[in-house]
Amino acid sequence: MKAVVQTRYGAPDEVLEIREVPKPACGADEVLVRVRAASVHPDVWHMVTGRPYFLRCMGAGLRRPKNPIPGIDMAGEVEAVGGNVTGFAPGDAVFGESHTGFQWVNGGAYAEYVAVPSSVLALKPEAVPFAEAASVPTAGIIAFDNLRACGPLQASHKVLINGAAGCVGSIALQLAKAAGAHVTAVDATHKLELMRRLGADAVVDYTKGDITTTSERYDLLFDVASNLTFSGCKRLLTPTGKYIWIGHDHFGRNGKSVFGSIPHALGLVARSLFDRRLPRLGPSTPKGEVMGLLKALLESGKLTPMVDKVFPLEQVGDALRYLQEGRAVGRIVLVP
Repeated sequence: MKAVVQTRYGAPDEVLEIREVPKPACGADEVLVRVRAASVHPDVWHMVTGRPYFLRCMGAGLRRPKNPIPGIDMAGEVEAVGGNVTGFAPGDAVFGESHTGFQWVNGGAYAEYVAVPSSVLALKPEAVPFAEAASVPTAGIIAFDNLRACGPLQASHKVLINGAAGCVGSIALQLAKAAGAHVTAVDATHKLELMRRLGADAVVDYTKGDITTTSERYDLLFDVASNLTFSGCKRLLTPTGKYIWIGHDHFGRNGKSVFGSIPHALGLVARSLFDRRLPRLGPSTPKGEVMGLLKALLESGKLTPMVDKVFPLEQVGDALRYLQEGRAVGRIVLVP
């Protein structure tokens, strides 16, 4: 089969190439998927470049990736199923991530075929194209888990999402609206219309002013862009409001190449033991369960993925460069 192969960590144009490789075998608990689309997002960039370096110690591989084929989430058609698999059959259209662990490990999705644990897949809604479905899993799982940590959203809640037009932010916006919350969405000038189309009640152009100076108060401040500070956001929260910080490293532009944003994340976890405005770290919801919820939202029309640009697999370097430039208005997708 044709696949993107990563020879080492580094700049995408230097370490990625298209090769013919053996089709993966399907394990007893796995589904072999014919990939029709796979999404491009920041976690893939981290695994291709190997930055920050500490992430290599979390299972990806120290000197080079253990799995040489990048890509985490995809949508496609079931080619074969393992002996222990129930609920899926050849010919089914499915979507999901390609492994059960952290998103910081190559998952083999940038290929014509990938073997995936059946526990992390969901049947793709018939009305949703493969490209749109492929853009949902990773961002949807991250958005859902972080929102869940703050407790159920209600119609009376006011939510501020900083970086609401990006991978995670655009899905968080729609999840909050599906719960009935009032959402203020913050992002760049050229992304304001997208946020309105996704259902934002109010949009803010961060290039025109400092959102932390507003007189509004929010029950949830979801800092997807991760360019605010907890201390600077406290005054924006209601007495029971929560602050969520995702940890976007902006493709290494913060200069912290060894540990990245990990020390800051650990500091917030420690502070959450004493400050109720920070959600406490808890167990993640099983990926398969989240995929079922995302599938239901797609079917109901409450979740609508927006795809900006589709690249052929051979242009994976161009796709990652486009992602890094921040010009995309919607998601970026690869097709084999």
